Amino acid sequence: MKNIFEGIADFSENVLLAPFNSLRAMELENWAAANAINWIFMIIAASAMVYWVLQLKKFNDNGEERKDISSHSYL
Repeated sequence: MKNIFEGIADFSENVLLAPFNSLRAMELENWAAANAINWIFMIIAASAMVYWVLQLKKFNDNGEERKDISSHSYL
């Protein structure tokens, strides 16, 4: 049983977490390049939020949104 858990630990440290280890090594050389993945995720999240708000505005302007009190059971 011990070999199974050591195999899982070895796989997760050497294979699954290898990209994070390379990012950690890159951070000492170039901070901006190491944090580029964070900026990419923030740009994706911001664009998704803008798209969502624009879709909400479109449905609100068309009058398709249900605003009566029976639209939600907890109200």
